[in-house]
Amino acid sequence: MTATALQQPADFQRDLLAWYHANRRQLPWREEPSLYRTVVSEFMLQQTQIKTALPYFHRWMEALPDFAALAAADEATVLKLWEGLGYYSRARNLQRLARAYVALPEPPTTPDAWRALPGIGPYTSAAITSIALGYPAACVDGNVVRILARLTADGTSYRDSATAAKAYTPLAESVLNRDEPGDHNQAMMELGATVCHRRSPLCTICPVRKHCAACAAGAPEEFPKLEPKKIERIAITRAWCERDGALLLHRASAKSRRLANLHELPDASTLGLPTAAVVAAPVLAVKKRGITRYAITETIVRLDAPATVDANAELVWVPRDQLDDVTLSGPHRKWITALLANT
Repeated sequence: MTATALQQPADFQRDLLAWYHANRRQLPWREEPSLYRTVVSEFMLQQTQIKTALPYFHRWMEALPDFAALAAADEATVLKLWEGLGYYSRARNLQRLARAYVALPEPPTTPDAWRALPGIGPYTSAAITSIALGYPAACVDGNVVRILARLTADGTSYRDSATAAKAYTPLAESVLNRDEPGDHNQAMMELGATVCHRRSPLCTICPVRKHCAACAAGAPEEFPKLEPKKIERIAITRAWCERDGALLLHRASAKSRRLANLHELPDASTLGLPTAAVVAAPVLAVKKRGITRYAITETIVRLDAPATVDANAELVWVPRDQLDDVTLSGPHRKWITALLANT
């Protein structure tokens, strides 16, 4: 068995769909399906777990129920609804997509046509068209790569998930149930999320266990073979400055690639204070987080802001009682809320 072939694909399709129809999770975009709800859910689920996305999805649908409403909304509203989900380029691309969509003379119906819209790549175009439109296109993400690599016990080493996804696309297309492509793709994603885990896969209850070469060999966790990520460590000192009941925040430029118009605690190095003063400042908290290949440590220190900060257009004083009105990056919202509760 190789990475480009699967024995008895029809039996595999049948076993997979029977399990999915009996065990699928009840999710709002599945229970009340529509093209728009599929598009929003797919954007939200990029880099985000379902349990995290669910409350955002409900709130989003109440505020922006269709393409036209999203296209007409101001960006501040869109970003505020997205606050905490991270990777804010997704929200901006989603709005750009809505504006392009409502301007089209006819709705796009194929993966190629959808890929011409903002924020749409091969996976998202296949997901949208198969789930919402019944188009026979296979989705290939990390979950699907893991399943296919284990089914075939493919020993090929891949540089990263994107490279593996491209390599496994022909196999994914060959096992796709072309009569029910949307359910098939969702079943593959569901299997990867709930059974075929990266660590400690639940092989004993897997509905396609009999088709799995890696399970038969007793070594499912050895697949897929991906080269380890190179982690870059970054340390940032953040300034906590208060004046007359207001907190100093940095508002990213509208041209910022990742955090345009979002607020965070300012990098202490941007305040123009002597290094010695920053080093000696009282530490309020040390926070760690990961973004793609970066491991970031952020140390929050209490500082007195120099008068020169008032001349910096990207540094703004926000009264405590107005912090809920501005859009903060998710981690900084949590950190600021916790620190304010203790001060």
